[in-house]
Amino acid sequence: MEPPNLYPVKLYVYDLSKGLARRLSPIMLGKQLEGIWHTSIVVHKDEFFFGSGGISSCPPGGTLLGPPDSVVDVGSTEVTEEIFLEYLSSLGESLFRGEAYNLFEHNCNTFSNEVAQFLTGRKIPSYITDLPSEVLSTTSGACSL
Repeated sequence: MEPPNLYPVKLYVYDLSKGLARRLSPIMLGKQLEGIWHTSIVVHKDEFFFGSGGISSCPPGGTLLGPPDSVVDVGSTEVTEEIFLEYLSSLGESLFRGEAYNLFEHNCNTFSNEVAQFLTGRKIPSYITDLPSEVLSTTSGACSL
């Protein structure tokens, strides 16, 4: 029996604040934040992400954000492109419709975490997924809701 093909899975991490969060968060929130994270998953030669328009894709690094600030190796997957696209289609019709987007509770990072676990069984780094609760735990963050 032939061994299965393995496809690399990468997490593209973008700091939406372009460094401002690192400098201004202690003043504004009383807590140091390293960035305001947007993430996407790169697999099968495309970058996949979630926003208020639903699930989208582009060539890696081809978003309006330009190249990622960092790339995290999530692992590899045996999931073929065909099966993955079927899975994404299903997510786009259920959990990740555009109207389901919520900046703090159901966002690009929620999507990346879900997809990373489907493909590799691994979660994305907690410093990314924990960011909304970190912000909301501050006095200023709680007041902004």
